Amino acid sequence: MQVSVETTSTLGRRVTVGVPSEKLDSAVEGRLQEARKNVRLDGFRPGKVPMREIKRRFGGAVREEVLGEVMRNSFIEAMSQEKLEPAGMPEFETTVNEPGKDLEFVATFEVYPQIELQAFDGITVEKPQAEVTDADIDQMIDTLRKQRADWQAAERAAADGDRVNIDYEGRKDGEAFAGGSAKGQNLVLGSGSMIPGFEAGIEGMKAGDEKVLSLTFPEDYHSEDLKGAAVEFTVTVNKVEEQALPEVDEEFMKGFGVEGGDMDKFRAEVRKNMERELGNAVRGKVKEQVMDGLVKAHDFDVPAGLIKGETERMRQQMVQQFGGGQQFDSSMLPDELFSEQAERSVKLGLVVREILEKHELKADADKVRARVEEIAEQYEQPEEVIKYFYGNQQQLQQIEGAVLEEMVVELVLDNAKVEEKAMSYEDAVKPAEQGEG
Repeated sequence: MQVSVETTSTLGRRVTVGVPSEKLDSAVEGRLQEARKNVRLDGFRPGKVPMREIKRRFGGAVREEVLGEVMRNSFIEAMSQEKLEPAGMPEFETTVNEPGKDLEFVATFEVYPQIELQAFDGITVEKPQAEVTDADIDQMIDTLRKQRADWQAAERAAADGDRVNIDYEGRKDGEAFAGGSAKGQNLVLGSGSMIPGFEAGIEGMKAGDEKVLSLTFPEDYHSEDLKGAAVEFTVTVNKVEEQALPEVDEEFMKGFGVEGGDMDKFRAEVRKNMERELGNAVRGKVKEQVMDGLVKAHDFDVPAGLIKGETERMRQQMVQQFGGGQQFDSSMLPDELFSEQAERSVKLGLVVREILEKHELKADADKVRARVEEIAEQYEQPEEVIKYFYGNQQQLQQIEGAVLEEMVVELVLDNAKVEEKAMSYEDAVKPAEQGEG
């Protein structure tokens, strides 16, 4: 087998492969002989159809089928011979494809980039330092009460935190606009569900009151017709309700898995869950900073085919998340919506892969077990969850992948500049974009 390699760009390769005619022609002949045993044609006994009739009827299709297999197998051999690692699937094109002549085809593809790992000491990480206080537990219990609160009628003016039932009609330049009207809609004041000023304008109104609110839509509103538009909403309040918080009694605690109404035990359970959330949040923020640092520290060309594949994966993921199970044309989501994030994801994956190979990191079995047990303890029957993970190879591989990422993070942190920053529990568990500033 003859192979020649041409470099078309930093990562682009054009490989020409020559395959002896005997390899293809004998494979085609063998496939046709095998087909002859099973072909049934009118006028011929089974297995007795003349070979010339078999070739006339099936020769072209069989050759195309065998051709594809020969090219794929020959390409794999060529990659091993030339020590090339394709990034993504190649494009094949035959240049000589005639019976009796040596087959020649061209494979066009990209290779993985050569990555020179940079020192980790240039990466700076801010690690949150926080603890769960008694006041944090009090606040969390209040939050849990609000999550299980009932609504009861309030014979007074509406205030922040109340739920109102309203009718409203919006007008722009005196004309009603699409989506600007509703009847019998429930709205929690202070939830930020409506445009700025709408909810605040309802505060102080009682059941039966009507009011006209003069407001302006935000400049970044999703509707082009309403961006920055001055409008008026005529609002009628049908009902005002206030939250009725449940008592923290035995029944309430039972809903969170604590039997007997023991307050100390309940608070200990709340603390444990909060500390787990805090630990996950800190790990997540540190990991994000490490990964950002790795991306910024490495500059190399990323294979376009891998970016394309990651873009498509992200597109399908978005369709699944927001398609609502309805028919949705994924092509409506342009590549530009995902391309930047897709390139970052691929680049990071290549850097992490290089770190794993260079430092010979393998998923530590004890760490995998600890991660599985950490997940399992959140369920009523943790042993069953553990059995599920260890009986499901795909799920276990995901855990192993997460553990490997953690090992990379630990390796980077051992060499990076880590600055500890004291903060409250509330700030520590906020997503990064909310916690900044």
